[in-house]
Amino acid sequence: MSVFLIDYENVSASGLDGLESLTAGDIVYIFYTENADRLTFSAHRRLIETAAQVRYYKVESGTKNALDFQLVTYLGYLIREAADVPYYIISKDSGFDSVINFWSKQSIAVRRLPNLAVEAVTQEQEELLSKLKDLLEEDDVQTVIAMIQKYKTKQGLNNALMKQFDNKKTSEIYRVIKPYIDNKKAR
Repeated sequence: MSVFLIDYENVSASGLDGLESLTAGDIVYIFYTENADRLTFSAHRRLIETAAQVRYYKVESGTKNALDFQLVTYLGYLIREAADVPYYIISKDSGFDSVINFWSKQSIAVRRLPNLAVEAVTQEQEELLSKLKDLLEEDDVQTVIAMIQKYKTKQGLNNALMKQFDNKKTSEIYRVIKPYIDNKKAR
């Protein structure tokens, strides 16, 4: 069993990619606002055909980040009910990473993914970790992973790497991580 909380305002229908691989034990909570309350017929069909349980929460969005706050509050409620299942926040918003770090320190498994394709993302992350471990010491691997999660742009990430490592090492690291950061903006 896994629990998925979708920031639909952030990912829209692309966040549903991987829905077909979910099981009857999985639960998907879709948080949406009036600004993002439309589904294509294809997305609707995938939602009704999935084996997973799907629940919808319309968020009243009178303030900035209203959806994010309600999603995180509901995550805390769910963790109180069942702390031993993996939780996934489906969003490209790195603002959720501080919540993930908090729960990680409490030994609760929470991850942020761009969509429901957990297996594909997990395999990609394992590949990246393996390549970084071949290049760096363990502490430096964790530093680079944290930088990838923190910086929203390739330029910001490159600048952070330059501050931490020399030019040659930064070039080597960037060559390894480049295929895994395509989703980041250039600037």
